[in-house]
Amino acid sequence: MEQEKNLIMVTWDFTEKSLFALKHAVNMSHILKSEIALLHVVKKDSEIGDAEKKMEEKVREIVPDTSLKFRYIAREGTIFHTIGEVATEVNALMVLMGTHGIKGMQKLLGSWALKVIASSKAPFIVVQDEPKAEVFKNIIIPISYRREVKECITWAHFFSRTFNTKFIAIRAKYTDSNFKRGVESNTYFLSKYFTTKNIRFEIKVSEGEMDFGKEIIAHAKQIEADAILVMTTRDIGFADYVLGPQEQYIIANSEKIPVICINPRPIKIGGGFSASGG
Repeated sequence: MEQEKNLIMVTWDFTEKSLFALKHAVNMSHILKSEIALLHVVKKDSEIGDAEKKMEEKVREIVPDTSLKFRYIAREGTIFHTIGEVATEVNALMVLMGTHGIKGMQKLLGSWALKVIASSKAPFIVVQDEPKAEVFKNIIIPISYRREVKECITWAHFFSRTFNTKFIAIRAKYTDSNFKRGVESNTYFLSKYFTTKNIRFEIKVSEGEMDFGKEIIAHAKQIEADAILVMTTRDIGFADYVLGPQEQYIIANSEKIPVICINPRPIKIGGGFSASGG
């Protein structure tokens, strides 16, 4: 994570859900003292000028705080590529997108899902509702056997340092001995890191009585978590990242809990090439 980044990008489509994303961004911006860039993807270049004007008019109408700095960007393209391209272009610290839960995510989740979320090198925060709190004070981290879980530490440190966030790490329960060892390794690694960095945390063990994704959502609801942090899964075979069923369920959860999606670093192959082409 590059420390000089200080801009929050919000995907904007003039719907109530994008307004929710904007409200989350405004709350974070008050603490980060960051600029907010709104991105609207249009079908034709001729629509850019009108779209940027309408975005500015709408934001001025709903955000009275004149101390906040906004940037309005309309770009011809598709959400599958343009969001990630613009996020890189403006050096975004994070990207927020509003969605309509399971129904709204149907066009994204599946074979195309990841082209939006994994297109952003910055964390991609998916929201379905207005902020329940000013910032994310309690974040759940699912601990599976996958190595990618360890890569959440940089952003866990960022949220802890910036918002004094506490993390509730929930260990998955497996019967397979290899999966068990993976969970134990990840749990030890995170516990040691959090302790060293003075990050507030606690470890809970999954009961294993239901699907792990469902258990994560149930616990998040029970403790009124502000967000859930998930790592997208690296699929070396396809030289890309993918969203598994568990991640899809969590991201489009019916409790409308915000989900912070972090893409793991590309796998480096001999000669300096990366598996994702980055």
